Amino acid sequence: MPSTIIDSAIFGDIFSTPAMRAVWSDENRTRKYLDIEAALARVQGRLGIIPQEAADEIVANCSLDKIDMATLKAQTERIGYPVLGVVSQLNALCRDRLGEYCHWGATTQDITDTATVLQMREALAIVDEDLAGLSAALATLAKRHRDTPMIGRSNLQQAVPVTFGYKMAGLLSAVERHRERLAQLRPRVLMGEFAGASGTLASLEHGAMETQAGLMEELGLAQPVIAWHTIRDTIAEVGCFLGLVGGTLGKLSMDVKLMMQTEVGEVYEPFAHGRGSSSTMPQKRNPISSCYIHASISVLRQHTAALLDAMVADHERSTGPWEIEWIVLPEAFCLLAGALKQARFVVSGLEVDAERMRANLEMTNGLVASEAVMMGLGRHIGREYAHDLVYDLCREAVRQNRPLLDLLAETPEISACLSRAELAKLCDPANYLGQSGVMVDRVLARMNG
Repeated sequence: MPSTIIDSAIFGDIFSTPAMRAVWSDENRTRKYLDIEAALARVQGRLGIIPQEAADEIVANCSLDKIDMATLKAQTERIGYPVLGVVSQLNALCRDRLGEYCHWGATTQDITDTATVLQMREALAIVDEDLAGLSAALATLAKRHRDTPMIGRSNLQQAVPVTFGYKMAGLLSAVERHRERLAQLRPRVLMGEFAGASGTLASLEHGAMETQAGLMEELGLAQPVIAWHTIRDTIAEVGCFLGLVGGTLGKLSMDVKLMMQTEVGEVYEPFAHGRGSSSTMPQKRNPISSCYIHASISVLRQHTAALLDAMVADHERSTGPWEIEWIVLPEAFCLLAGALKQARFVVSGLEVDAERMRANLEMTNGLVASEAVMMGLGRHIGREYAHDLVYDLCREAVRQNRPLLDLLAETPEISACLSRAELAKLCDPANYLGQSGVMVDRVLARMNG
């Protein structure tokens, strides 16, 4: 009987994805324990640390379908950790007491942490794929709307014109940096653990470091230079990465929500009959996916903070902070997977109303061009004086509800410097897009480079 959003039969595929849930499932985690125990047995058999016969027997029984999950649940509740329960069952499955060589020289945390790293490797691959898909969708919008003018906003007020492609390229640049961060952090965080009780591998009199190296090679993980049982910066780094990606998705969702407001109406989430409708207001079209993203990444940020708390561990093996990771790391990945899924859906099918963008540019009777006018006029009468003069005319344009262009042309100090045609050119928002297009091109070029 699922009771969380992530595992809910109703909400589960809204706030997460089946693929990410599978990565962090009991079954996959237990499978990883078995994969590690099998790899350890193979390496130690090859090195002569345990009998080859024992290694072969252990490997032959490291199969998930041989583990009784109900028994494992009971063992975990009694012991406090699932690894010993798996080892106990594996030992019992092996003939002639050969299973006694299972887990040779290892400690519970070695297997647990290495399994977590293997799960993170799978989870990060899913995140990477979603980021690539989101990047491609943003690039399409940035290229298509490279020169589509719209208003830029500051403090929720109309500022100066930009292009919609510029807006999308800004988000794209962040997503591309996240992909770069992911590539950079993999060598650091995809590092296994095999160090024994206090991290010194004293349990193996011979071949300790050779076992560690061979195990990591078998698993395709980096070999640690020293134990990290209570040095948790790599797990926290993953958490911070997830939080950064979530922040960018939150920025995307916030802008979409604001641009979908009735009074703005510049973009809309993809349409499907009944999607976003209200139970009582038939006219409504709510930003459903953006709301899901916002909720997910807000919780994700708290999980990032919790993973930073888990770094404050005591001595060589900790008393509690470690378990924080068990709770929040799977949820953080699952929530981000859901947010990425919703973001890809929104961006891939986003409806863009370029005409409404243009209408919003013109709704203030030309006030959005005030900076352009000030800069153009400043060459003749000085920037500061031009600022004050245009400022007063903007207030007058609002009071009279007249186009700013008319008031500019009627002002002797201005008409003496600039003709109405020149002023009209300055007042056209499409002529004040700055380097928007150039910046879009630069982002796209770097992405393709």
